[in-house]
Amino acid sequence: MKKSKSLLLLLTLVLAVGTLLSACGSNNGGNSASNGGNNATTNSGNNGANSGSETLAADQTLRINLSAEPPTFDPAQAQDSQANTVLKTMYEGLTRMDDSGEPQPAAAESWEVNGTKYTFHLRQDAKWSNGDPVTANDFVFAWERVLSPNTTPAPPYAYQLFYLKGAEDYNDGKITDFSQVGVKAVDDYTLEVELTGPTPYFLGLLSFYTYYPVHQSVKDDEAWAVDASKMIVNGAFTLTNWTKGQTIEVTKNENYWDKDNIKLSKISMSLVNSGATELASYKNGELDRAGHPNGEIPTDQIPIVKQELPDEFKVKGISSTYYFQFNNQAEPFDNAKIRKAFSMAIDRQAIVDNVTLGGQLPAFGFVPPGIKGLNDEFRTEVKDDYFTENVEEAKKLLEEGMKEKGYTTLPQITLIYNSSEAHKKIALAVADMWKKNLGVEVKTENQEWAVFLENRQSLNYQIARAGWSADYNDPMTYIDVYTTNSGNNDIGFSNEEYDKLVAEAKASEDNTKRNENFKRAEEILIGEEQALMPIYYYTNVAVEKPYLKGVVLDFSGAIDYTRAYLLEH
Repeated sequence: MKKSKSLLLLLTLVLAVGTLLSACGSNNGGNSASNGGNNATTNSGNNGANSGSETLAADQTLRINLSAEPPTFDPAQAQDSQANTVLKTMYEGLTRMDDSGEPQPAAAESWEVNGTKYTFHLRQDAKWSNGDPVTANDFVFAWERVLSPNTTPAPPYAYQLFYLKGAEDYNDGKITDFSQVGVKAVDDYTLEVELTGPTPYFLGLLSFYTYYPVHQSVKDDEAWAVDASKMIVNGAFTLTNWTKGQTIEVTKNENYWDKDNIKLSKISMSLVNSGATELASYKNGELDRAGHPNGEIPTDQIPIVKQELPDEFKVKGISSTYYFQFNNQAEPFDNAKIRKAFSMAIDRQAIVDNVTLGGQLPAFGFVPPGIKGLNDEFRTEVKDDYFTENVEEAKKLLEEGMKEKGYTTLPQITLIYNSSEAHKKIALAVADMWKKNLGVEVKTENQEWAVFLENRQSLNYQIARAGWSADYNDPMTYIDVYTTNSGNNDIGFSNEEYDKLVAEAKASEDNTKRNENFKRAEEILIGEEQALMPIYYYTNVAVEKPYLKGVVLDFSGAIDYTRAYLLEH
């Protein structure tokens, strides 16, 4: 990405002098957009503790809040930013991303790449929290769990492993012998991986939680991922307390290979789904950091907080998209004209100016700024002009769609969103626009995070709040979400041409051709089918105590607390 031309950098600079907000994200609970991510581009503090005249605080307990409780800590089943935040402290993949966005050795100390073949050499001093060595077979075991058609529920991110040779066929049941999949433990500390084709972002993708190893004892215990006493992990911290609905605590893992560079002794996470309470706790000194991506600052408090705490207030443009998704298989949104009418009938600029208050960019596409394109950013090279806001045209399309469906009146419509003050305000604002501009009454309904996720996954909704952020820095991390067989395709969208475009892009070494395919696929998804309704591109808003250092927030909005530390204050 050429920083001199970076739209994301420009957004960041504009936001620094503008009004600001709290955002929310895709498979994310509460208010962040962070499913994964691998390009750490900003760091809220120094990465080395006790540098210069710094003096570490005696108590290295970091206190933060999660605005939604993760449903599971099984890397194969996780699909939200809250789980990602905690999993990143407890697990480590073959690679991890540094604060400049480059993959660094993690569980693997080195590797060689020969075309589509990768050979990883694992650290012989890497151990699980119970003292067992971390071996190549642990990765093979974990990846087989993700890909096995017998794993229930089906892992939502199984498709992220389809880069492995034979992985998709194994997942589909076309082959039954996992030894035919492109991953093999040569010995305890050597892992060989073969891909279906060139994948320039593969090393970064390995830092994503679906690729984490899993201790092989889990095959004998279905409840291990929701029980703190049974969690065996290989990361910097271990799960030592999980009181449902109240708190999650992780404690420094003394068996972690890089423990000498881990300064925090504990991370204590409250579970409070109230931005007002979270902010109050921060101001009272009960939290060291508040806001996105794992928490929330109330939107109406953003201007006040910015003025009251100018040195602690932080805002950053991130590569994430906030949107409403239509159930393409449920009435009345099984009609493209009705979907288009609803999307064209709202005022996105009014939402970001008057509701979210964070200077977000109105979105008319799915891929956000900051994602790499051919020579620059994808969003710079491919404009998100797939549709325009036009109330009169929306009314016309709604009338045509209703005739096609045989409606004289629309059926009752409900918009669901996960519990959050910001999500509620956005839902109410959009519903009001639909009433005023289309004459359509839409009921809004908030749901607890786990229930909300289940309803979306099972297509038990009509319209749902959603968001998505990058798992790696390539348009594919957005475009392949809505292929027919994607585990994250929870809108019931299926388009043969779209699937073909994605498959061609995955197999191609021609970046110009890949970019053309991404452009055409997004045109189908948004312009022709309006399978979902983009609203805005995110910003990340938080407050952070001056004595907290080493927190890394990546380009997608994902956060890494593992190398954080607290100074004496």
